[in-house]
Amino acid sequence: MASINVNGKDLTVSGEDDTPLLWVLRGELKLTGTKFGCGMALCGACTVHIDGEPVRSCVTPLSAVGARRVTTIEGLDGPQATAVRAAWDEADVVQCGYCQSGQVMAACALLVKTPQPTDADIDQAMAGNLCRCGTYPRIRAAIHLAAKKAAPPA
Repeated sequence: MASINVNGKDLTVSGEDDTPLLWVLRGELKLTGTKFGCGMALCGACTVHIDGEPVRSCVTPLSAVGARRVTTIEGLDGPQATAVRAAWDEADVVQCGYCQSGQVMAACALLVKTPQPTDADIDQAMAGNLCRCGTYPRIRAAIHLAAKKAAPPA
């Protein structure tokens, strides 16, 4: 048994210390917005935030979470999340959609740290978040749009 905080709720889960966080989220907690892609931290489909930092949950053992706060796509909120979701719709980013929860999680983490990212900032933050449909230009455009939407009025 382990105690973890997921989406603002303190929970007790039955996973072993070496159980990947992804399996706890999807299997035990039924938070299926976080996707299994490659199982090797190469594709980004399983991206969640731990204390605001994007991490690959497929290779993060439950023991590594400890008292830190886990946020999944289901619990993502705040001005950056609102702006990213709106920009994703406006820029028509999604095709098949499988990678999108990981893409959105990475984009939100970027905008929290870097409210007005450059193309290079976006490239660095989104590296390793793979999109088999190739919507990278729309993802980049949506991140720039989200930055504008999340910016405080002048």
